[in-house]
Amino acid sequence: MAPRVFGAIDIGASGGRVMAGVVDPTSGGTQLHTLHRFANGAAMQGGHLRWNLTGLFSEVLTGLTALAAQFPLVESIGIDTWAVDYGVLDADGRLLAEPISYRDSRTDGLHERVHDRISQDQLYAITGLQYLPFTTIYQLEAERSSKQWEQAAHVVLLPDLLSYWLTGELRSEATNASTTGLFDVRTGEWSPAIMSALDVAPALFPEIQQPGQLRGRILPAIRDATGLLSGTVVTTVGSHDTASAVAAIPAVGRRFGYVSSGTWSLAGLELDKPILTAESQQANFTNEGGVDGRIRYLRNVGGLWLLQESMRTWREGGLNLDLPSLLTEAETLPRGGPVIDVDDPDFIAPGNMPERIATAAARRGPRPTEPAATVRCVLDSLATAYAHTLKQAESLAGEEIEMIHIVGGGSQNGLLCQLTANLVGVPVTGGPVEATALGNILVQAKAYGAVPDSLEAIRADLRATQEVRVHVPT
Repeated sequence: MAPRVFGAIDIGASGGRVMAGVVDPTSGGTQLHTLHRFANGAAMQGGHLRWNLTGLFSEVLTGLTALAAQFPLVESIGIDTWAVDYGVLDADGRLLAEPISYRDSRTDGLHERVHDRISQDQLYAITGLQYLPFTTIYQLEAERSSKQWEQAAHVVLLPDLLSYWLTGELRSEATNASTTGLFDVRTGEWSPAIMSALDVAPALFPEIQQPGQLRGRILPAIRDATGLLSGTVVTTVGSHDTASAVAAIPAVGRRFGYVSSGTWSLAGLELDKPILTAESQQANFTNEGGVDGRIRYLRNVGGLWLLQESMRTWREGGLNLDLPSLLTEAETLPRGGPVIDVDDPDFIAPGNMPERIATAAARRGPRPTEPAATVRCVLDSLATAYAHTLKQAESLAGEEIEMIHIVGGGSQNGLLCQLTANLVGVPVTGGPVEATALGNILVQAKAYGAVPDSLEAIRADLRATQEVRVHVPT
């Protein structure tokens, strides 16, 4: 059988790429080809921290043009991004303003107004979501006081908005919808009870669609601009990037923990049903949707943002540093250094991250003064947070973890993987690095019969074809 080609648009908070996945139906192997990379980041505009989604879409078109040129027989394209952020469209489908970032301060203190109308206990019983101050439900509370709210006809999550611009079809993909605080984790649909309590019109939100379903054909204007063939379609994938990443974990069986390690880290288990107990709520665990109806039982943990923002601060200060050298130096430093709370809200906003890390570390131990010491502090702290979160997940779910899979950018960090293995006491595999794009492509390939229909069989193929590194506890 001839290889088949699928495209992935994978955009994170710090950058995006358009990739091709060439799937060999005989061997089960998938080769990834990066066609276009581009930077991303929020910037102040009109008094708020906003994403330049219009600019990102232009980059997407550049990537799709390269995709059409190098892989003209591409069948389908899938889109994933980060969660919770959205765009507001008017009745004519026009974007009223560039989307505001979850890192913007507009939600400060607004959770109290929401919880006055529907309590945290009620919200958890419906959504199963951990409390995060920037979740969509709190962003909408701020949005309702904006000038553009009167013109709002549609509230559209970012991957769905990009899909709309490519196909003209408005839908809401389930895994991303499950992160909003407006989604019923038991029914798999928007929650009428929450929307009624908040006086939000259900008609604002497009209907839910599951991963692996046809979203629509590429619009003629997009075909003309990119050179894609007329039969090219957009297929819904796990549009929350973590849902796609978890789909591409090369796991054996179900007794595994995972960490999707990027700008944010998401650490947890894959389950068949949500856990909505009071103990789970108190531990601030979340139940988000996964591919094939699975539940991603996890907690958001601070991530590589602390390193990314530290590197930016050092560069702007004139220090000529590179992260690989800092990681090598950090590995030589002794154990037992300061550990900070990577979930401290003080780390969410952009700014002088090394100074904030040093201040937090000084409360618990020696203050790191050199860049390598700051890097080691971040890695020790992330590994500590991963271990604590995964052990809590084991206890709350009554599941035993036999292996931990770290995927995404953090999987390349051997020190982080080894520290996590040491703290949890089970082996840690690092990789695939490109798990999100790989999962995006494999969901499409599964939908069109290019790979097995079972997620477990897909993971078996991944174990046979993808390179991963195993870190044994020491």
